[in-house]
Amino acid sequence: MFVSIGRRLAGLLATLLAASFVIFAAVYAAPGDPAVFLAGGRDKLTPERLAAVREQYHLDEPLVVQYGRWLWDCLHLDLGRSFQYGDQVSDLLASRFPTTLALVGYATVLFVVLGVGAGVLAAVRRGSWVDSAVVGTTTLTASVPSFVGGIALVAFFGVRLGWFPVTGSGEGFGGTLHHLTLPALAMALGAVAVIARVTRQAMVEAGAADHVEVARAAGLPERRIIRRHVLRNALGPVVTMCGLVTAGMLAGTVAIETVFGLSGIGSLLVGAVNSHDFPVAQAVLLLMVAGYITVTTLVDLVHPLLDPRLKAMRSPA
Repeated sequence: MFVSIGRRLAGLLATLLAASFVIFAAVYAAPGDPAVFLAGGRDKLTPERLAAVREQYHLDEPLVVQYGRWLWDCLHLDLGRSFQYGDQVSDLLASRFPTTLALVGYATVLFVVLGVGAGVLAAVRRGSWVDSAVVGTTTLTASVPSFVGGIALVAFFGVRLGWFPVTGSGEGFGGTLHHLTLPALAMALGAVAVIARVTRQAMVEAGAADHVEVARAAGLPERRIIRRHVLRNALGPVVTMCGLVTAGMLAGTVAIETVFGLSGIGSLLVGAVNSHDFPVAQAVLLLMVAGYITVTTLVDLVHPLLDPRLKAMRSPA
């Protein structure tokens, strides 16, 4: 087990290293020259000023040298200083990340509860109108982009009914929960459809297993069969998909934060790209990729614990 964990951690670090180089190179390959922004704009630009700025920020060095310097600083938890705000990038991330993390956590709770519940209900009532309603509703919600759903939620629940605020993240637990309900629901709509479909299919396949038929023939209560034999064997793909969806949400908050005016890392990334604030853009993208890789690795490590068959296959004979 320790060897397997070590291999996966080594793979995580290798993937993160490769992703960091791609992020660094892609940001510097984007249109626009950060030296022009740092020099104070084109109206204040002179060849001497431009050369001095390039030397000060090491922009005149080769790309590989710049990457090595940036990576070394990142390993020492020094993400640089924002071109636009003048603050340390780590301070900007520390002030913005809790909002994004709360939003993703709230959305995860919503799509897990609603998605798994709808999938189980559809599988138990397979072939009935309940099953058809779940399939039809999930098909509709899956086809609606999150930002379109967010605008619709704002127009109806925020503006028309006035039940929820449409901007800001609130203060305190109750205020944060109230402010983030609409954006979390907008993020969770598409995920509910995916999780419900996966749960339904996994439940149907698990319910067709031989040991389930034997349990029914032995006269065990149907509720007990579903809970102990069907749902338990269906948890593997369901948990895996929930982890993948959550990891994707960490990198997909840009549209929702823009629609609802939230001060998270998604909106910080948009501002950094628009102002050519490369240190901030690199740090936010690296954080998103690191979060995605970490969550998917944890799900991969937890999967054998949920499915004894995988644990038996991986154990030595």
